[in-house]
Order: sequence, then C-alpha cells, then structure tokens
Amino acid sequence: MGESLVCVVGLGYIGLPTAATLAASGHRVVGVDVNPDVVETVNAGRIHIVEPDLGDLVRKVVDAGLLHASATPVEADVFLICVPTPFTDEGPVPTPDVGFVLAAARAIAQVVRPRDLVVIESTCPVGTTERVRDELAQVGVAVETIRLAYCPERVLPGRILQELVANDRIIGGIDQASAEAAEGFYRSFVQGALLTTDSRTAEMVKLVENSFRDVNIAFANEISLLCDHLGIDAWDVIRLANRHPRVQILQPGPGVGGHCIAVDPWFIVAQDPETARLIRTAREVNDAKTDWVVGRILETAAGLDLEGRRQVRVACLGLAYKPDVDDLRESPALRVALSLAEAGIEVLACEPNIERHPMLTLLDAEAAVSRADIVAVLVRHSAFSDLDLGGVLLLDFCGLTAR
Repeated sequence: MGESLVCVVGLGYIGLPTAATLAASGHRVVGVDVNPDVVETVNAGRIHIVEPDLGDLVRKVVDAGLLHASATPVEADVFLICVPTPFTDEGPVPTPDVGFVLAAARAIAQVVRPRDLVVIESTCPVGTTERVRDELAQVGVAVETIRLAYCPERVLPGRILQELVANDRIIGGIDQASAEAAEGFYRSFVQGALLTTDSRTAEMVKLVENSFRDVNIAFANEISLLCDHLGIDAWDVIRLANRHPRVQILQPGPGVGGHCIAVDPWFIVAQDPETARLIRTAREVNDAKTDWVVGRILETAAGLDLEGRRQVRVACLGLAYKPDVDDLRESPALRVALSLAEAGIEVLACEPNIERHPMLTLLDAEAAVSRADIVAVLVRHSAFSDLDLGGVLLLDFCGLTAR
C-alpha cells in the first residue's frame, strides 16, 4: 500500500505516537480526539504526554502539514481505532468495557467508504472485532465492502517510537482479504515481521502476552513476601537464583500498573473465570502486594516516637506505574501514596515526570527526603539513582538500593 490518508481515532499514549510515525512515513494523517485540549495541543505542534523524541517528531510532521488533529473523523483510506478499553468492577471479577471502541466505530461509520480499511489497535476481549463489524452493520455500513482487522500495539513506554517500527506485529483479519489489506498497510512503516491470522486469535495473543508477564511478576512479588516473612533479602535470593542458566526471575515491586499488564489478564478471566485460575491468582497476588506495601509503611510509621506532635511524614518516591514514564494509569505507587494520605500520613510525593497532581502536592526528591520521617521508594526512576539515602529510615520496595 502506498501513501494513504489515515484517520487515527484516539490521540493518547498509542494513538499520537502512531499518528506521528505514520506521518513521518509519508502518509497524510488526521488524528481524532474528543478532548479539545488535545486537539489544540497537537495542532500547535506540541504533545500532552511524555515520550522520548515524540515532541520533536510531532512538531516536524505538523509543520510539514502531514499531521492534523480534529474533533471528528474525516473520510480516509485507513482508520485506526486507538481508544482506551478500561474495566469495571461491577460483578464477581473486573469486566472489560469496550464502549469507547464501539463509540469510535459509530463515529467513523459516518465517513467510511467501500474498500476502506478499519483496524482496531485497542486491547480488547476476544470477539470485539466481530462486535465492531456488527456495530458498523447496525448503523448502515455495508460491512462486506470494507476491510476490518485487529492489530494490537506491542510497544514499551519510553521506546514507543522505535518499537512501533521495529517490533513484529500480529494482524488478525475478520476474513482473509482484510488480513491481507492490513498487512499491506503495516508494511508501509513496520520493519518487523507481519504475522497474519484471524481476528479472535490476534485478540487472544495480545491478552496472553500481558498475562504471561503478569504471572511472572506475581511469582517475583510472592517470593519477596516469602523472603520478608523468613527474614531473607529477596533481592539477594533472586540475584543468586538467576545465576542458574535456565532461571530468569523478574524483579519484585509494589504491585503492577499500566493499562496493559494490570488490566489485560482480567479480560481473559472475565470471559472464562472457572478456567483462568492461574491468571486470576496472579492478578490477586499483584494487587495484594500493593496492600502489603501500604501496611508495611503504616506499621513502620506506627512505631515512630513523635510524641503526637505532628503527622508522620512519608516521602513517596515515584507515582508512575513504571520507571521513567509519566503514566499514572493503574499505578500501584500512586495507590500507595493516596492510601497513606487517607490514613492520616503526610505524604511528600515526588514524581519527576509530571508537573502536578490533583490530589497530592509534589516536591523534588531532595526536598521530600530531607523532610521525611520515612522514605518509601516505590518506582525505580533513573532520577533517583544518585540520591543520598544514607541515614534515612528507608523502605525500598523496588530494589533501587539493592546491590
């Protein structure tokens, strides 16, 4: 497929880098977002998220007239749906909400034409691509005349621009013609392998990838709890165990966050809770680790002798869900900080990748540490690597100071 007009619906952590990458590859791109501030920001050649090199790229393609943002979809050759898929807690297990995906489908239905290609990149439960097909049909689109596929993103925040191009992609078509059309489009900018299959398989692949990671993190977090109960240094145990040629245990932390690993396993569990026993247990282990971290900090605070003069001050180093990003979605570190504040702790929050938070007052790391009774390291940001933490009451939950 040569140069096309591409309409990217959703200009968030995936949609905006994708739109900019497509524009840099020679496509003309219209990015759509329901937030007018996002539309205004992008059209000014600026960005509203933190991602290395993205600001320069967006400015370049906007100035060149290759990327424009809009509040509504326009006629295009290719439509990419990159909207959020949150989950709800209404029911015995968290359940995925594909309402934004279906709303995006209804929005593009007004402008989609025969032979257009529609690709869903949002993480979705199995069967969502078929639901989008049915949704389009219900609003009058002749779905037999368009191409519809599912191609989930597989990128790492902090490396999105590189991985959008370099990573292999799984492309699941609603039929063979759709898979082939999507493969041709992705070939225009992806250097990695393009692997085609059906849409349901592609949807499951995305969920399985992140569930695999969640299960492995849960193992590390459970090891850290066992070592704590036994009075053993978990970091030493993992470091030494990993010297085995066929063992590679991950690093424990205060839980699991982000819109993928902390969410996607529930998509599988919700569809078959009786079978997905290990996946469900891993989710519960990782969520419980966050509660354990809160409990450990509160227990330590209760042991301080401040003679009732004031609240205990806890420096929470890091609020993002992983190192060196600004993304707070499903962040266990943020949940720890907010839980401490609710419990009457004076939280000295430090998150070097954001400027403000609506519920917490942010300090720089040195100021937070100097004022704190307890320093809790929640995220292993590179900005913390040179901090002087000697002489403080330190609770390191992510191995910042591990040897």
